[in-house]
Amino acid sequence: MPYFYYYDPTMLLLIPALILTMWAQFKVNSTFKKFSQVETVRRMTGADAARRILDRNGLSSVQVRHVNGNLTDHFDPRTNTVNLSDATYANTSIGAIGVAAHECGHAVQHATGYTPIRVRNAIVPVVNFCSKLSMPIILIGFILAAFGEFSTAIIDIGIVLFSATVLFQLITLPVEFNASRRALKTLDSYELLNSEEISGARKVLTAAAMTYVAAAFSAIMTLIRLILLSNNNRRRD
Repeated sequence: MPYFYYYDPTMLLLIPALILTMWAQFKVNSTFKKFSQVETVRRMTGADAARRILDRNGLSSVQVRHVNGNLTDHFDPRTNTVNLSDATYANTSIGAIGVAAHECGHAVQHATGYTPIRVRNAIVPVVNFCSKLSMPIILIGFILAAFGEFSTAIIDIGIVLFSATVLFQLITLPVEFNASRRALKTLDSYELLNSEEISGARKVLTAAAMTYVAAAFSAIMTLIRLILLSNNNRRRD
C-alpha cells in the first residue's frame, strides 16, 4: 500500500515554513500600510520618483506605468516597463517611494547585465515548465507505488523537476536584496528622501524581502519532504 495512506510525519517539516510565510506576509502588509500613510517632505509620487531614478540612470526608454492591485508592483523586462500599483503610482508616501525605487533597481539590474537577474530571466521558461509537471508526476509516482510499477523512478523525476523551482527561489534572493540596496542608496544619493524617511523605506523593503526568504525556505522544506518520501517508498520496495 502506498505511503501516503499512512500518517505522514514529514508534514511537520512544512509547519515552520507555513508559520514563516504567514508572518512574512503579515509583516509586509502591516509595514507597507503603516508607511503608506506617512507623507514625505518632498511630496513626490511613486511615479515621479521612478521617472527621476530611471532618467538619472540613463533609462529614459523605460516607461513607468500604472497597474491595478495592491503591492502588484514589478519591473517587466519584456515590455521594458516599471509597473506601479494603486498604492504606489500616485502616492506620495515613504512606502510608495521605497517600492518605486526598488522596482527601478530591477530596471537598472537589467540594463547593466546584473548576473543573477540575467540567470533568473533565462530560466523562467524552464522553471514554469518544470513547476507545472513536477507535482502531477510525483503524485502519479505515489499512485503507482501501490502496484510497484516504476514508482521510485517516476517520483525521482518529479523531484528533479521540482528542484528547478527551488533553484529559482534561491536565485531570486540576491536579485531582490540587491534591488533594495540599490533603491536605498539611490534614495539617499539623489536626496529623494531624508535620513528619517530612508529609515522607514528600509523597513518596508526589509519586510518585503522576508516574503522571498519565506518562499525559498518553503520550497527547500518541500523538496526535503519529497526526498524523504521517495526514500521511504524506495525502502518499502
